[in-house]
Amino acid sequence: MYEDFQDYVITRLIKLRMNKGVSARSMSLDIGQCKNYIAQVENKHNLPSMMAFSYICEYFRITPKDFFDDEIEYPVVYNELLCNIKELNEEQIVNVNNIIKNILRK
Repeated sequence: MYEDFQDYVITRLIKLRMNKGVSARSMSLDIGQCKNYIAQVENKHNLPSMMAFSYICEYFRITPKDFFDDEIEYPVVYNELLCNIKELNEEQIVNVNNIIKNILRK
């Protein structure tokens, strides 16, 4: 069970990091850790503490729930889209929704 959890965290972390286009070293330093911290996590030498996990989520601008939600493949973009939609009026939201429907049909 622990191995499955560790593998999940590593896989999700790598995917989020790659989607953001940052190196493990750069991310490590950006979250205030030593330069090889993320590499150690990704290589199964370490699992993030709760504090480090919160820094990781904050770094990606996602919630812990988003981190563990398998149904959201791109949580960073998804959250940005939701924030932007909140700024639209009803007509604009309807237009965006129609565009999405048309994209999904293709």
